[in-house]
Amino acid sequence: MSSQFAPDSTHQALAGCGARLRDARLAAGLSIDDVATRLRMPARVVQSLEAEDWSRLGAPVFVRGQVRSYSRLLGLTTAPMMAALNIEPVEPTKLVSRTHTPKAQWWAEQIGRRLVYIVLTLSLAIPAWVATRQHLNGTPATIAALDTPVAPVAHGKPVTPAAPAAPRTVVASMAPMGAAVQPEPAPGADIVLRATGQSWLEVIARDGNVLDKTMLTDGAEKRYPIDQVQRLTIGNAAVVQMQAGGQPMNVMEHARANVARFAVSSDGSLAAQD
Repeated sequence: MSSQFAPDSTHQALAGCGARLRDARLAAGLSIDDVATRLRMPARVVQSLEAEDWSRLGAPVFVRGQVRSYSRLLGLTTAPMMAALNIEPVEPTKLVSRTHTPKAQWWAEQIGRRLVYIVLTLSLAIPAWVATRQHLNGTPATIAALDTPVAPVAHGKPVTPAAPAAPRTVVASMAPMGAAVQPEPAPGADIVLRATGQSWLEVIARDGNVLDKTMLTDGAEKRYPIDQVQRLTIGNAAVVQMQAGGQPMNVMEHARANVARFAVSSDGSLAAQD
C-alpha cells in the first residue's frame, strides 16, 4: 500500500507504535476486519497491536513479527516502528562458566558427592559383611569344635574319655510310614508259554500298551519278562502250557469258557482274573 495513507510525520513522532498503526489504518480507510483478513490473523490480534496490549500476543519475537507485517501492509517504514515498539527485548539465558564458580562452592559440591558415594557403599557393604561373619561363625569346623566335650579332671589329672562309637549309617526310605515295601520281581524271571495247538494271545505291558498280540501255532513258544507284563489273556487255554518264574502253572484251572486271564502283581506273582 502507498505511504500516502500514513499520517503526517509530526503525529508519528508523538504517537506510540499502536497509535501509529491505528492512524495509518484509518487513513487507509480499512477496518480491523479488513486488516485481519489481509494479514490472515485474528481480529483480536489486530486490536491488541493497536492497544499495545503485548501480554495477549505471546513472546516478544512474535509481537515484533506481527508489528512488522502490519506496518508493511499500511506502507509504514518498519525501522521507526521497531524503534517505537515499547516492549522489552528478549534476553538470552545467562551462562555461568564453571571457572567462575567460587572455590568454596566447588569444594562443597565435590565433598557432598563423595559423601553420598561413601554412604551408599557402606549401606551395601555392612550388611554383606555381617552376613559373611554369621556364615563363618556357623561353619562345620566351628560347630564341631563347640560340640567336642571337655575332658573331665579327677584328682588334678585329666581323664581320657572313651573313644566315641562309630557312627551308624541310617538309610532313609522314600516309602511312606506304615506302608509295606513291595518286593521286586526276581531279575531274569520270565513268563514262558508253549502251544501244542492253535491258540491266540494278548499281552499288556505295565504302561497299559499292548506288548504282544498274536496267534500261536503248534510248537510255538513265547517268553516275556515278568517285570514288563501287567496282564495277559490266553485263548483256547487247553492247548497252552505256562511257566512263571520257573514254576509251572495249570492254565485250564483258571480258564473260563476256555479263555484264561492273568494279572501280574508287583512282586511277579500271577493271579487269575474272571
